[in-house]
Amino acid sequence: MANRQNYAAKLDLQKQRKIATGLVSERFPEISGIVIQMTYFRKGLNPILMQRTVNIIPTGYAYFNMDCMTSGCVDGGFDLTPVIKGMVKKRTKLKKGTLVCNGKSPDLASDHANISYEIAIKFNRKSSK
Repeated sequence: MANRQNYAAKLDLQKQRKIATGLVSERFPEISGIVIQMTYFRKGLNPILMQRTVNIIPTGYAYFNMDCMTSGCVDGGFDLTPVIKGMVKKRTKLKKGTLVCNGKSPDLASDHANISYEIAIKFNRKSSK
């Protein structure tokens, strides 16, 4: 029962964080869409944990923190917010890179997981007056 309460509290906190970030259309009105492709890697015999594609539309939340998928990871994840903010500022349409999970656990190494990402941003056309 305690695990369910903890899980519900975690989901509620994550929902509050998403709402606090605001909508993409409010924070980045020049964006018409974002596609984030990620490959999750972990230490071990089978290093590729999963591949994931996230489509973000203007009516979605401007929340770009992706969870670490390694069990036992505490407060981990991958924050793509600075990458996306930098891309918007420079009007960069495509960017590739890697991030290391910043989570902690007594059972896991500090570099227990990482992702490679490719972010594609579609900007609105500038209106001609």
